[in-house]
Amino acid sequence: MGVELCPRMRGGGGLCTRLVNSWSKMEIGLNDAVSKSFIGKYFKLEARKSCFTRELRAGTATFLTMAYIITVNATILSDSGGTCTIADCTAPLNQTASPDCMFKPNSGYDNCVSKIKGDLIVATILSAMIGSIAMGILANLPLALAPAMGPNAYLAYNIVGFHGSGSISYRTALAVVLIEGCAFFALSALGLRSKLAKLIPRSVRFACAAGIGLFIAFVGLQVHQGLGLVGPDPSTLVTLTGCASTNPETGECIEGKLGSPKLWIGLVGFLITSYGLMKDVKGSMIYGILFVTLVSWFRGTSVTAFPNTLVGDTNYKYFKKIVDFRMIKSTAGALSFSKFNRSQVWVALVTLFYVDVLATTGTMHTMAEIGGFTNEQGGFEGEYLAYLVDAGSTIIGSTLGVSPTATYVESSAGMREGGRTGLTAVVIGLYFFISLFFIPLFSSVPPWAIGPSLVLVGVMMMKVVKDINWADMKEAIPAFLTILLMPLTYSIANGIVAGIGLHIALSLYDYIVGSIRWLMKMKMRVVKEQNQVSVVDSTVEII
Repeated sequence: MGVELCPRMRGGGGLCTRLVNSWSKMEIGLNDAVSKSFIGKYFKLEARKSCFTRELRAGTATFLTMAYIITVNATILSDSGGTCTIADCTAPLNQTASPDCMFKPNSGYDNCVSKIKGDLIVATILSAMIGSIAMGILANLPLALAPAMGPNAYLAYNIVGFHGSGSISYRTALAVVLIEGCAFFALSALGLRSKLAKLIPRSVRFACAAGIGLFIAFVGLQVHQGLGLVGPDPSTLVTLTGCASTNPETGECIEGKLGSPKLWIGLVGFLITSYGLMKDVKGSMIYGILFVTLVSWFRGTSVTAFPNTLVGDTNYKYFKKIVDFRMIKSTAGALSFSKFNRSQVWVALVTLFYVDVLATTGTMHTMAEIGGFTNEQGGFEGEYLAYLVDAGSTIIGSTLGVSPTATYVESSAGMREGGRTGLTAVVIGLYFFISLFFIPLFSSVPPWAIGPSLVLVGVMMMKVVKDINWADMKEAIPAFLTILLMPLTYSIANGIVAGIGLHIALSLYDYIVGSIRWLMKMKMRVVKEQNQVSVVDSTVEII
């Protein structure tokens, strides 16, 4: 009945036709009014052949495709334990907490990490909101910014370590991010950013993206951070798990391999997201997370995110608020410069700086090319200010408590919807602002809902391997080693250092041969000049 109703009305000029025509006139009138207003002129809507409603759709599309970062980034960074320490552990009566309380189930420490995750959700939203709005207003480009995937994993698992097991504290790590952001800002202000990126071997640049993708996917497969499909094994180091029961301290399987209900509901979410990506459905990353999360919010099930424990009861009580504006209590301004005499700090600084130069600069140029903003020289309108906003967002993010901020490739989703101006980025920033009032919901997303999205982020980052010249061993060997070592050594820095170092070592042969040839050529030239001088002297003597 409903399907037949509109065709009949269209044929007779009925209600459906009048509604469509009325909406079209309203849309045209709204677009004309905005285009002629100060906002339209500032964002150059007519000059870039766009309109308000198109920019609105573009901003909506981009936000839907990248909103997953709100919970994913907070989940990854909270795995480091944030500012939580042994002092937050609940100790037995008349006893002090042991150092391993941070790695075992402990209500005090787990409650602290839960609060840290809430703070990090707010910090992620704020950094994305500020960065995106600044990009729109200052650079007038439809590019969205948020804490980057890759640097967040490096900070959480390599620099700080799981629950603070690394050699650098979270406070010191944030100070490293701040200094790196300042250096990045200075580099951008001097116009040296793109030039420095070009100094890195091309194959290693592509390999870094692929290696980081594998690293992120590996994190998404583990029990503490994601699906729980893989876990530790004393014989083979890593093995298939997904167990119904695991050792809470080591993560090793006790019984019921592949019997975890949380694994299987997570895999359903993985399939939902995969099908959406196959069909190019906007917001596909969100739909898989949303399905698994909604199922996990029911209490009394085997996949609940709120078990009948002290921490589970506390989290459920906060979740029921639904709407709540949360202030950042633990991570904002949590900077410490007291441990900068350690070599690990400077390795972390150089690595983050290197990844930022490569990833963010390359992503921004790629997005500019997709949007058709580039000129014959390879630059694009607003490039200088875009670089400054990108670097400045990292500085702001570090003071809020998150890892480096970068331009997101999901910006291309908005461009496909017709986004051509900074108004798209402003719309994205406003969506992030609205998200600030739903922190109880975002902080209750379980790891097995996040894991599938991490794996699929790794899939999307792997596509750059096609640009590596695998036929040239000088390019292929460093690239392969870079990709291989990042997940296998659980260190992004190790892969980068190995790739660049091996490329330099393999290039030494060419440099040495070239130098020898140059020396021989210079020697022959000197001998030739000496012979000419001897001939001249002999002629003078004869005269």
